Amino acid sequence: MTTPAPRPAPPADTAVDPSADDGCYRALQARDARFDGRFFTGVTSTGIYCRPVCAVRTPRRENCRFFTLAAQAEGAGFRPCLRCRPELAPQALAWSVQDASGILVRQAVQLLDAPEAWSTDDERGATVTRLAARLGVSDRHLRRIFEAALGVSPLQYLQTRRLLTAKQLLTDTPMPVTQVALASGFASVRRFNAAFAQHYGLNPTALRRGGTRAAGVQAATLRLAYRPPLDVPALLAFFARRQFHGVEWAGDAATPALRRTVRLQTRGAGGLQDHCGWLNAHFDPDRHQVLVQTSDSLYPVLPLVMRRVRAMLDLDADPAAINAVLHASFPEGDGLRVPGAFDGFELAVRAVLGQQITVAAARTLGQRLVERFGEPIATPWPELTRLFPSPAVLAQAPGEALGQLGIVRQRQAAIVALARAVDGGQLQLQGGADVAATTAALCALPGIGDWTAQYIAMRVLRWPDAFAAGDVALQKSLGVQAHKNPARAATQASLAWQPWRSYAVVRAWAAGSIASNPSATALELISK
Repeated sequence: MTTPAPRPAPPADTAVDPSADDGCYRALQARDARFDGRFFTGVTSTGIYCRPVCAVRTPRRENCRFFTLAAQAEGAGFRPCLRCRPELAPQALAWSVQDASGILVRQAVQLLDAPEAWSTDDERGATVTRLAARLGVSDRHLRRIFEAALGVSPLQYLQTRRLLTAKQLLTDTPMPVTQVALASGFASVRRFNAAFAQHYGLNPTALRRGGTRAAGVQAATLRLAYRPPLDVPALLAFFARRQFHGVEWAGDAATPALRRTVRLQTRGAGGLQDHCGWLNAHFDPDRHQVLVQTSDSLYPVLPLVMRRVRAMLDLDADPAAINAVLHASFPEGDGLRVPGAFDGFELAVRAVLGQQITVAAARTLGQRLVERFGEPIATPWPELTRLFPSPAVLAQAPGEALGQLGIVRQRQAAIVALARAVDGGQLQLQGGADVAATTAALCALPGIGDWTAQYIAMRVLRWPDAFAAGDVALQKSLGVQAHKNPARAATQASLAWQPWRSYAVVRAWAAGSIASNPSATALELISK
């Protein structure tokens, strides 16, 4: 831990519940990675705050103050540790399905975490005003319940998120400071330098000189932490069984990596802009990290890339909370995650293609679609050669061309309608989107029903409580197929698993697959 001038102890109302302090200290002593991101420790003798996994000598108990958010620690005057790097910690997502204020705060946090919302046109409240309008409340009400729940204002939370992202980019990439500032949501280098100096007591260039990136390294290698356990082979097997050649490649236990081509679209002053390139995500299970390398073409959107990778690999899941609810029913699934999607539109098309057919058949159709409509792209790997077709391209795809690929008319109509809705901006397929409104909009499109909408909610919208009661494989795994109304019986059984029913579905699928083939790897034989 770097040692600036001592800081005063934080106000009591910003710290973790004192009743939990002893538990936090024991986790800190053990450097327990399961608690990474669930709290941060401010050390009053140094003025530094750390992750529970920090490798330095454990501070004295009386010098420790515990916080649930990095923004709380920074609001209390603590600076981030340069050794354990709080910006690497997985996010802590607290899910509520009953309390309206809790749901609103969670939605606000999700939107503030999204780099798409880090507007550079203002830094004095307009972002919060737009956020409140999107949530359907006044900005005054949003500020009140946000501060009551978290102890910091939405703007303070957003500023911490921007600064920690910038800190990671400065440390892990060769990006120029100007590019780091803009990518992190600052309107100018001047504002960025001022905010950095105010919060961290040094300028960005000084931080880069003292960073941990090896001298002479030119490529970006971003580190993304997760909480164990995580069944890496199962997760990679899931992606491997569904991969489209040219677009993605999934490794195995010997090469625990996932590679894919990338197209990201951002809106700026000049309109929509495409950022195309590639990424390579390599698992480091010993350190509970994923190491991500990208093409330099993606540098301007690296914060968005990091967020998408975290969602795709479900790195922010909290296994302790999930397993507390699900372990009794699915004792073999503690390390399973809900595989996400890097691109929401791509996953939605995959879901349409997979309706009522096997994974292998859906993969064949998707491969033909990529080869017919996907754009070529150069990458360092011969197995990555194409981008998945864009919404604009598929919105104009003639039915005859789709039919020649073996796609039936109902799915042709669904794909074209889906592409037009996304391309026209009527449908937002990304984490943080309103689940009820998005699933309703999906079901209003031709050829898309409840199963497809729930599947998209689970893997794209990152809704942890999605549940497709009509899924036949799920009903079979739960043993309710013989019921007069198996969907109702499945729903009734699922109530005990709220708010983690998405994880219950994945575990039920895996349990059913293993029961039919005991030698199979978990998720390897999942049908949907």
